[in-house]
Amino acid sequence: MESSATTSSKISLPQGTRIIGRWNGGRYVIQRLLGQGANGVVFLVKREKNGKLYALKLGFDTLDIQSEVNVLKALQRQGRRRGAAERDLNYLVEVDDFTYQGREIPFYVMRYVQGEPLRAFLARRGPRWLDVAGLQLLQQLGQLHRSGWVFGDLKPENVLVGAYGEVELIDYGGVTSEGHSVKQFTEWYDRGFWGAGSRTADPAYDWFSFAVVCIHMLAESALKKAATQLPQTRSRSDLLAIVDGHEALAPYRAWLKRALHGEFSDTAEACRLWKEIVTRRITPRRRTRPGTPGWIVGAFAVSLTLLACALYLTFRF
Repeated sequence: MESSATTSSKISLPQGTRIIGRWNGGRYVIQRLLGQGANGVVFLVKREKNGKLYALKLGFDTLDIQSEVNVLKALQRQGRRRGAAERDLNYLVEVDDFTYQGREIPFYVMRYVQGEPLRAFLARRGPRWLDVAGLQLLQQLGQLHRSGWVFGDLKPENVLVGAYGEVELIDYGGVTSEGHSVKQFTEWYDRGFWGAGSRTADPAYDWFSFAVVCIHMLAESALKKAATQLPQTRSRSDLLAIVDGHEALAPYRAWLKRALHGEFSDTAEACRLWKEIVTRRITPRRRTRPGTPGWIVGAFAVSLTLLACALYLTFRF
């Protein structure tokens, strides 16, 4: 991968564009845009060699891309050390350069979980599926934290969710070594924006962002209102008030408060406590209201069964 920087803040490539690696010769065809951040663009691509789908990130700066590649390599090494009990941790497929308008643009290719953005997933499946998607996301963050990294730019757009709640983070542009200033963030999910702490990378930074993502998914209008306040009046107390005042957040209330205050001992504890919440919630109530149509009861039972199966697959790891 050659040293280069792309001066344009945007790379616009239409569906069907073929990306050919300069050094390795890998050929990928763009299917659609997955996301765009401050330091690159992520596309869903199909590899011509085997027809498989991957996520491909074109970067604006070689040093930034190399930093992300180092993170992915570290996660792969960690996965090998932990052995087969972990899910597939072959994050990185290849790294290369792409010639675009006379410039060499660095890119890397990583695995892709076929799914949809977190918001769309919950809109289709229902808010109860935050149970399993949230646990999967915390497990992903835990893998990063164990390697000494913090994700940094955690937001719904950077989270893809598969059919059974399996989660993939699709943009590692904000990943920062613990103890350094967070490289990239989005205001709503940044604890500094809420006057709740520094922008120094630590696991608690990601816990805070995760909590705000949950609030966004289940109490969006209240979060929008709080975020539009003047900086001198906006604070963590606004988020805590939303958590206390919205019924949809009630099952997660105690957990979210601890996350907003950074009160877990580590991410393993955060995962364990989240798992306890969803385990309690998965037990269906025996009683139904008189006159409830049978098809509604049946549909609810099917939904709970699917959710239980997804949680079982998650708990295995």
